[in-house]
Amino acid sequence: MKTFTMELAGRTLRVDTGRVAAQANGAALIQYGETTVLSTATASEKPREGIDFFPLSVEFEEKMYSVGKIPGGFNKREGKASENSVLTARVIDRPMRPLFPKDYRNDVTLNNMVMSVDPECRPELVAMLGAAISTCISDIPFDGPCAMTQVGMIDGEFIINPSQEQWDKGDLKLTVASTSQKVIMIEAGANEIPEDKMIEAIYTAHDVNQTIIAFINQMVAEVGKPKHAYTSCAIPEEMFARMKEIVPPEEMEEAVFTDQKQVREENIRQITERLEEAFADQEEWLEVLGEAVYQYQKKTVRKMILKDHKRPDGRRIDQIRPLAAEVDLIPRVHGSAMFTRGQTQICDIVTLAPLSEVQRIDGLDENVTEKRYMHHYNFPSYSVGETKPSRGPGRREIGHGALAERALLPVLPSTEEFPYAIRAVSETFESNGSTSMASTCASCMSLMAAGVPLKKMVAGISCGLVTGDTDDDYIVLTDIQGLEDFFGDMDFKVTGTKDGITAIQMDIKIHGLTRPIVEEAIRRTREARLFIMDECMSKAIAEPRKELSPYAPKIIQIAIDPAKIGDVVGQRGKTINEIIDRTGVKIDITDDGNVSVCGTDMDKMNEAVKMIQIIVTDFEEGQVLQGKVVSIKEFGAFLEFAPGKEGMVHISKISKKRIDKVEDVLSLGDEVTVVCLGKDKMGRISFSMKDVKQD
Repeated sequence: MKTFTMELAGRTLRVDTGRVAAQANGAALIQYGETTVLSTATASEKPREGIDFFPLSVEFEEKMYSVGKIPGGFNKREGKASENSVLTARVIDRPMRPLFPKDYRNDVTLNNMVMSVDPECRPELVAMLGAAISTCISDIPFDGPCAMTQVGMIDGEFIINPSQEQWDKGDLKLTVASTSQKVIMIEAGANEIPEDKMIEAIYTAHDVNQTIIAFINQMVAEVGKPKHAYTSCAIPEEMFARMKEIVPPEEMEEAVFTDQKQVREENIRQITERLEEAFADQEEWLEVLGEAVYQYQKKTVRKMILKDHKRPDGRRIDQIRPLAAEVDLIPRVHGSAMFTRGQTQICDIVTLAPLSEVQRIDGLDENVTEKRYMHHYNFPSYSVGETKPSRGPGRREIGHGALAERALLPVLPSTEEFPYAIRAVSETFESNGSTSMASTCASCMSLMAAGVPLKKMVAGISCGLVTGDTDDDYIVLTDIQGLEDFFGDMDFKVTGTKDGITAIQMDIKIHGLTRPIVEEAIRRTREARLFIMDECMSKAIAEPRKELSPYAPKIIQIAIDPAKIGDVVGQRGKTINEIIDRTGVKIDITDDGNVSVCGTDMDKMNEAVKMIQIIVTDFEEGQVLQGKVVSIKEFGAFLEFAPGKEGMVHISKISKKRIDKVEDVLSLGDEVTVVCLGKDKMGRISFSMKDVKQD
């Protein structure tokens, strides 16, 4: 066993190696503060047959005992991975995947198990570091080290590796991964951070990463295992040479040079058939033909872009595909919008509901128990012309939905300004590159169409990259389509308003980006999103509607004395349930006395509000009320003014004329007007019908 420690952002990072999980290829028990994560890296002995990709699996396991909780539900054990687990696993996967050999086909699993949580040290960060460390010290081929740092910002000051509270309350949530030379991953949510400030934050994190990489190098030198040999799955060079004889490079250029995805796919299908016929007697080549054709396309597209400055669909390097936008295409929903960019098309539908329908979260973050704004993204197979049954959202769908959600959060109104739970659902109608950014644009318009008073308009766009043999040899592409994403080196997504960035997600397939590339990509995305807002989105809907849809629930908010909440609720909920039954509304009451009455019929809502106000208001002399006769006695009648709120009119106060029986004037169910006379000699509240002043 060997223990390594370093001081990181004012806390001790401790790594134990050789202490646990000895049968994994690499294992590290990480403690940062009192947050503890076990990270392991394991690889299969042989490559998986019949695949053309690297089978990497990343897991982030949230153990509820780490925060002293017993899981909810019937089974009382951890089940399906939470959304936070999925998103954390994706953030670990994205920077590490490109650092494994491109021709490596052995199964690799990076498992990160959260065992204790210190609110001062976020477990997500510890898992990111643990995954990198366990892989670097293992015998698995890996071109590391890499490191990750998180940056928050409060009052304009950067905070390195912020606590959970600082992370939640700050204006920036930035995660940056680096190698010893370059940035390899950026993930951010921001409250309209200016571009220059964001770049400063990114490279502040990059500098911190260098100290962590030095620490990892020390561990590798002392306990690292020699990297094992593996079976290469690279395409034979003689196969490529033969393919170029059968399909010359200029013919492949012509096949891929089209803005119609279906036409390009048909061209490639025909080329593949010709190659299959030519290689009919070479079984080993036929087994990898699909990958070989992919590589041939990739080399062709990259050469066209980098050397000839030609894009497959003929656009300029900084040109955005044709744009279209419309709202209100779906009837009866609370808000809808469709955004189209080339062959990428998203329809977004917004649903409004009372705050009681916020999403409850049972996770490791003790401070966050609910989510008011939910953005869900769906990617059906028909959107790319394929046939596949729907099995619910996968990691990609969850990640894209979270990115679009993060993009809109800074411009949403507060619950005090707009007391609604909000759900936006982005349905992918057609996909050919960057549907998550189209989702951001569509959901912004849909929210405005629904009458959600957004503070500003938000748009998103993605930039791509093709690199050459040197750091200075590169081309940044604005608005990449699917082909440029598949064959390029980068997918740099940025969302924001006219005043700043709200979200970033950067994926790369190479070993990092230089600072000039990062700065150019951020500049290009700003130019593009401003163009999209001005030339497309604003023409469909320029500002949030002032009125909600007639099909959306309306909400009336009132404040009551918290001490009166029990009176409104009643014993076992009897009073509040009776109000609901009579009016058909929905009522939510917070502990501080804020009451929300929700419904679609304003008259019924006002009736419910009136009942609540009567219940919480003490009877005062001179107060005029409407009551319903619910009981008749010899000495008078009992009136109900609201559920659980009753009073009595003595027989002598019913009429100005003498009456012998209450029934001579009143019957059960009668609606009458009374005035409060104050308290009688015995301290009881007295009401009168005969003393009501007539107008």
